[in-house]
Amino acid sequence: MKAKTALFVAVLFSALAVSGLPCKAQTPTGKEIARRVYDRNVGSDSVAEAEMTLVSKSGHERVRTLRAYTKTDGPVRKALIRFLSPADIEGTGFLVLEREGAETEQFLYLPALRRARRIVSSQKSRSFVNSDFTYEDMERRPVEDFEHTLAGEEAVEQVPCWVVDSTPKSGVRSQYGRIRSWVAKDLDVPLRIHYFDKKGRPVKTYQVQSLQQIEGIWTETAVVMHNLEDDHRTLVKTLRIDYNTGLDDSAFTVRALETW
Repeated sequence: MKAKTALFVAVLFSALAVSGLPCKAQTPTGKEIARRVYDRNVGSDSVAEAEMTLVSKSGHERVRTLRAYTKTDGPVRKALIRFLSPADIEGTGFLVLEREGAETEQFLYLPALRRARRIVSSQKSRSFVNSDFTYEDMERRPVEDFEHTLAGEEAVEQVPCWVVDSTPKSGVRSQYGRIRSWVAKDLDVPLRIHYFDKKGRPVKTYQVQSLQQIEGIWTETAVVMHNLEDDHRTLVKTLRIDYNTGLDDSAFTVRALETW
């Protein structure tokens, strides 16, 4: 683990030195940092192969493989995930449609039912395909839905970060009472996130274990979500990713989701 951490730090600082990114002299507000994270460059689209590993408290592992497609057009983002293995989840698909000024739409396709069903707002606190991510975690939340406060500065694995507390505004539906994020300065990538419930109790943590610059885009290539309540973890490792491939909008429809 120490070797992996050292490698992560060495690669990150080496890339920063090469990139020549300027330091931001003026301290940004919490909202400005949140906006940078929301708007950061992730390419016009991407196609990725990934491995999801579910790890129980006892250490038992279940491994899944998946393919993920994304497309970004300004404030509009679309994503489709298709599970490839093992057999009990093969073909299961998930579609996310973000539209400016409208609630994000999510659809889950189960091969056994042979049709997609919409995930409604009241279901977004539920587990996504038995992982430690919820449906809410699988979508970006508009910056304006939360109050963002700069809580300080702190390093994560020697990487300087802004610490931002985000709390949902009145009337905004969220399972969380507060979200604290450690955002890498000049990269605008959250390296660590702590989630708290409505009573202020910590419930989950998210950690980036590996970050690489691929095709000029900072990419989280290994992340882990840890459910503190049952000590269960979900690790997601990106095996391959290609950016700016020219995906058509037709790849992100309910019809495409149900085609398997």
